[in-house]
Amino acid sequence: MNTISIVTFILATGSVALFTYRIVIGMKKSDNVTEEYFTGGRALAWPMVAGSLLLTNLSTEQLVGLNGSVFGDKALVGLAWEALAAFAMIATALVFLPRYLASGFTTTPAFLEKRFDKMTRSMVSGLFLFGYVTVLLPVVLYTGSLALIGMFDLNLSLWFVVSTIGVLGSAYAIFGGLKSVAVSDTLNGIGLLVGGLTIPILGLYALGDGSFFEGLNILGTNNPEYLAVLTNTNVDGNVVSVPWPTLFTGMMFIQVFYWSTNQVIVQRAMAAKSLAEGQKGVLFASAMKLVGPLLLCLPGIIALHMTDLNIDKQDQVYGAVVRHVLPDWSLGLFAAVLMGSILSSFNSALNSASTLFSLQFYKGYINKEASGEQIVAVGKKFGILLAIASIFIAPMLDQMQSIFEYLQKVNGLYSVPIIGIFLLGITTKHVPAIAAKVGMIVGMLFYAFFSFVNIKDVPTFFADGAGELHWLHGYFISFIVAIALMLLIGKIKPKSEEEIAISDERVPAPVDMTPWTNAKNVSIAIMATTLGIYILLTIASK
Repeated sequence: MNTISIVTFILATGSVALFTYRIVIGMKKSDNVTEEYFTGGRALAWPMVAGSLLLTNLSTEQLVGLNGSVFGDKALVGLAWEALAAFAMIATALVFLPRYLASGFTTTPAFLEKRFDKMTRSMVSGLFLFGYVTVLLPVVLYTGSLALIGMFDLNLSLWFVVSTIGVLGSAYAIFGGLKSVAVSDTLNGIGLLVGGLTIPILGLYALGDGSFFEGLNILGTNNPEYLAVLTNTNVDGNVVSVPWPTLFTGMMFIQVFYWSTNQVIVQRAMAAKSLAEGQKGVLFASAMKLVGPLLLCLPGIIALHMTDLNIDKQDQVYGAVVRHVLPDWSLGLFAAVLMGSILSSFNSALNSASTLFSLQFYKGYINKEASGEQIVAVGKKFGILLAIASIFIAPMLDQMQSIFEYLQKVNGLYSVPIIGIFLLGITTKHVPAIAAKVGMIVGMLFYAFFSFVNIKDVPTFFADGAGELHWLHGYFISFIVAIALMLLIGKIKPKSEEEIAISDERVPAPVDMTPWTNAKNVSIAIMATTLGIYILLTIASK
């Protein structure tokens, strides 16, 4: 980077921090210290809910990983990660969020304590923390560092860049709480939307030798098979990363886990100042997921048509495209945008991990009489330890061929049992706590078998690229087995009427629970638009 790029990067990154500070100190504060720190005092309006949801999800593990996956597939099947996310977010807005807000929960596992017991909540909280420290936090740091080093040709070690991002991200989450995370997310979201859309637009200009429409024409006429969204194999005859049958098995359920039960995500919606504001925020974010493929998939498709890019592995694709199309003077601004997205995902996960540990384990077991101030202090210290651990783990991921697939596969290990428990917790009353625990263990064991032992020589319809049962099908089978076992236990040894009555007890909701009147109509429009996109791309790929 030249001097101008460095100056613009520092100014842009510093401006977000300054504006975040000024906005946060002007917001209404809760008298409850823990509620203020962990849920932003339940004071977030829908734009901040939507912005924080999108930026928590959208970061370099998506920009780098999904574009690389599309490039490796030579097909647009990766679109499913965004399209089905929109469907899952509708489920969050209409089904899950009203349950969470009505009971005033600060964490999603708290719902499980009410429905099952404290041990179930603790086990799920532990699984979430395991996922954050081994997968989410290190992946965000690693992909963010890889993107910055690759795009801007930084002569710095991976360890140094990882450490720098980790320290900056920690500052927002540990010292600012959820409000500063949500506000900075929203500000960075505007920059990422503008900057992220600029890359494919400039890419199409470059592809068309200065003509945007010629670039579009090349995408539609040269190897239109690259635009296939519903296929099992690509132009080379290789099985793609998301074969179309998986859309109806594991893909849908992994999306519901992420968007409807995952503490990192749902905590943003639980901080809404009313149910209507939360639903507006979640559904606006759902609609914006349909724009996501332009940032997360289109650059990968453009790269397939650019023969002069120097790419050794999939995860270098996005950086190569950015370097190819961006003018030198804009590198600093785009670096600031990327840094914002990296910090957003990192500080959001860190804040949620601190919330889970301090409220579930510290308050629940270590110091049951802890004051609000003590809980927040412990949450900050735990966040610091978690950040340090993530900084050490992140560089070790450099050996992976596809970081996006690693992220999704390992997530399944703990998400299979969690989504089953949440779904039965919401839809049934008679399934007991022992069923949740058994289902959790069995679900993990089945998924571990399908992921790390696997079944070989299966028909192409069910296979991955190595001829083994596709991990998303394995996810679905594990989920069904866990659900069936929990229902069976519930049939043999159901909860008593007294236990059900205790589970159904409700405290007054901390926010206005009047639903948004347009929620269902907007949801239908989003689903119809998603189906329309699939139909148009299927026609274009023929």
